[in-house]
Amino acid sequence: MNNINIAIDGPSGAGKSTLAKAFAKKHGFIYVDTGALYRSIGLYAQRCGIDIPSVKAIIARLPEIKLELCFIDGNQSVILNGENVNSYIRTPEISMYASAVSALPEVRSFLLDLQRDIAAKNNVIMDGRDIGTVILPNAQIKIFLSASASARAKRRYDELCEKGIETSYEDVLKDMEIRDRNDSTRETAPAVPAHDAVFIDNSSESVEETVLKIENIAKEKLGYAI
Repeated sequence: MNNINIAIDGPSGAGKSTLAKAFAKKHGFIYVDTGALYRSIGLYAQRCGIDIPSVKAIIARLPEIKLELCFIDGNQSVILNGENVNSYIRTPEISMYASAVSALPEVRSFLLDLQRDIAAKNNVIMDGRDIGTVILPNAQIKIFLSASASARAKRRYDELCEKGIETSYEDVLKDMEIRDRNDSTRETAPAVPAHDAVFIDNSSESVEETVLKIENIAKEKLGYAI
């Protein structure tokens, strides 16, 4: 039997990673957070002194970057040139860098084989912006997850507060609206649903309720319960 691939796309703050982690834990899948890869490249750009308007300068430095994904008890860590950078890539500044570098075709090509290789060897649930359209176009199950901008900003604000990162809800909402606009209108891999994706709005749903929806979608698509 082929490995099962589940693609979850959608805007920033939709709860993709929370949902995917919960599903992966319940069903023994590997959860691949592709956004963490772009965040890591964004972090490298920031550390190199490259500002966002000049972010194309990172293209020349891609050969310097070695990225690995490690999975321990189902939890993903991104190793950037030998350093675990998980604790550095979730700030609002790096979120903006991630949006900028992910719009570069050269960066997306740089990461493509790494993502596909993991999916070819494992049952995975992978989230991002173009998983169902570009990274895993043959995924058996494709979800486009969204929520209202206010709901997404509140979730991201609470997440940052829990991590001790000082910001305001208004700033998070503003950054999210800018990123939404950039991600949905850019020429390279815009955040749009695959033609065969199932749309889920989880503005007022619990994680458990949304997991159940994906289980039902999977059963319908595959013909059996996962």
